[in-house]
Amino acid sequence: MKNLVLISLLFLVSLKGIGQLVPSEFEQITHLVTFGADSKPGWGDDDHTQIFFFIVPESFTKPVYIRVFDPDIGGKYDEPNGEWDTGVKFSVYGGKGAHSEPDAKKIDPIGKFKSGTLLASKLFQSEARYDGKWYTFGPFNPMEGEAFPQLNGRVFKVIAEGIAGNDGNLYKYFLSTKDFENKEVEGANAFTYEYSFRLPEVKNSVAHLYPFIEDDVVSITQHNFDFDFEGSILIYSIAKNRHRATPSKNREWGRSKHPIIDEEKNTTVDLQIVKGRTSRNDMVCYVTNQYDEAVAFFSVPVGGPPKFKYKLNVRYKDKDNDND
Repeated sequence: MKNLVLISLLFLVSLKGIGQLVPSEFEQITHLVTFGADSKPGWGDDDHTQIFFFIVPESFTKPVYIRVFDPDIGGKYDEPNGEWDTGVKFSVYGGKGAHSEPDAKKIDPIGKFKSGTLLASKLFQSEARYDGKWYTFGPFNPMEGEAFPQLNGRVFKVIAEGIAGNDGNLYKYFLSTKDFENKEVEGANAFTYEYSFRLPEVKNSVAHLYPFIEDDVVSITQHNFDFDFEGSILIYSIAKNRHRATPSKNREWGRSKHPIIDEEKNTTVDLQIVKGRTSRNDMVCYVTNQYDEAVAFFSVPVGGPPKFKYKLNVRYKDKDNDND
């Protein structure tokens, strides 16, 4: 993220009093999804790894906790593929390089993506005691996060890795001030550069992804994987109203490039995924700019969800000119 001069102000204004559940209520996504390392791409996970970043405001000095809902693989919420044989490891990182390391912001989990200082880690398998329950990592001192001056905060990184097996782990996060309950950290947010998630099993439901467009961006390319042609993908912004993007087929990527005009810079775009069926579907999305750099999706849209600004063309009749 090269130029975030205006994000810090927008960030603080838009998030006051909003708790940090991931996926957030704005996104209308049921769960995050990570499959075991032995699963095939057709299940909807291209790399069996998901990375999220949590931002704690500099002004917040009390301990924080990162909570995971339903971290085990088995039971009510998860996706079976034969016998439950999958392990998923959750790891929390802070310190220098947690986010600033370039490999941590790439789409593929390669190189030094596990950068920073490892603060906590746990492998979950098929364990009924965690089914449908919250597991808490922490407490963490906010100073253990990596300083992120552009957002006036400190960043913690959470990596979910499918270690073995071929089942799907469906889960949620919450950044909390308490260890045994979800208590919001005011002004906090979360973001990712590649999103793996479960769509609602409701026809005509709409899932939302919120990439923030920096002021040096002139075009974006949306990439989506394994949508199965189950509906449509639309782009909304303050200057775009229902622009169609290219959806993907089963086990394939769909891509489309979209220009960015000056009005859209330093604003949030709403990437809407409209479900055309009631079937179960997991998919992956990411957005890149003209430099082929990944653009961050914020769980709580920076500046709020965008509203298209209609432009009215008004012609005034000249009373002294009957020919007008």
